[in-house]
Amino acid sequence: QVQLVESGGGLVQAGGSLRLSCAASGRSFSTYAMGWFRQAPGKEREFVTTVSWSGGTTYYADSVKGRFTISRDNAKNTVYLQMNSLKLEDTAVYYCAAGPITIRSANEYRYWGQGTQVTVSS
Repeated sequence: QVQLVESGGGLVQAGGSLRLSCAASGRSFSTYAMGWFRQAPGKEREFVTTVSWSGGTTYYADSVKGRFTISRDNAKNTVYLQMNSLKLEDTAVYYCAAGPITIRSANEYRYWGQGTQVTVSS
């Protein structure tokens, strides 16, 4: 069992930066791939990025590539999402998730956090 708690969301102007954190409980954190997903109002949840258990493999959605960076610290049971050059369309609730494989599909992730709101203003 893994419990996930996101933090770091907030209100930021377009072009600004935010860093999200996702703290995990449980001893098996380092064995899980960790992903970030987001859901904007009226839209379906979408993949943002994922990182393998070792941190050696990452995938990004085209919409965030070059602006967002995922990283993890297995000693701290935490995964991060550094978001730079934020755009209005990045506004969403951001969720972290843990799963057995490094994949873009949300269906493969077993554990989910409660989400943190990111709002980008003009």
